Amino acid sequence: MGRTKFWASQSGTTMVEMAIVMPLLLTLLLGFIDFGYAFYQWNAGNKAVQAGARLAQISTPVASGLLAETITQTDLTKVGTAVPANTYNYICTANTAGSVSCVCGTGATCQNLNVSQDAFNFIFSGNSGRPGMQTFLPMLAKSEVRIQYQASGLGYWTRPSGPVPTITVSITNHPFQFFFLGGLLGFGNITMPSMLSTVTGEDMKSTWTP
Repeated sequence: MGRTKFWASQSGTTMVEMAIVMPLLLTLLLGFIDFGYAFYQWNAGNKAVQAGARLAQISTPVASGLLAETITQTDLTKVGTAVPANTYNYICTANTAGSVSCVCGTGATCQNLNVSQDAFNFIFSGNSGRPGMQTFLPMLAKSEVRIQYQASGLGYWTRPSGPVPTITVSITNHPFQFFFLGGLLGFGNITMPSMLSTVTGEDMKSTWTP
């Protein structure tokens, strides 16, 4: 009789059920928080590339050689004629130490590949008057930023105000930061999809200096 009462007893079932359900509910709750924060990071990344593109548009180019593009022209038959798209294409990135370098894109020619580290730092960090990319995305690393100056097809040879490039600022290989689920489910290794912002350069010979 006592054994029958033991198996039929309902005392403690609530605690057992809670012990089973609570980890699932807690994981679900923390997941909502973490993915909400991931969505915030996505928006912050978009704002960062927009701010970076605007700073690149109005400041000294990271690619120092860009200022010499289209200013001089030995072929006098080209003077005053349109500069074809992709005539020049400077792609500037930084290594893990934050040191910037530029390469010349496929099918283009570049005057020189000298760089301005100060210009890159200005776009990345900003200053007291202008917020930079890192202002909007604090966990951003310099090695995750890519700045491209490419001939847009606008402007003309020997234009006094310099070239009119298409400027594209990108964020690549930036990981989402997870507070709770990173340790539990390994979500800390998820990489944010690449994002970019593209603008047309303004007068590159009368730009801000960092």
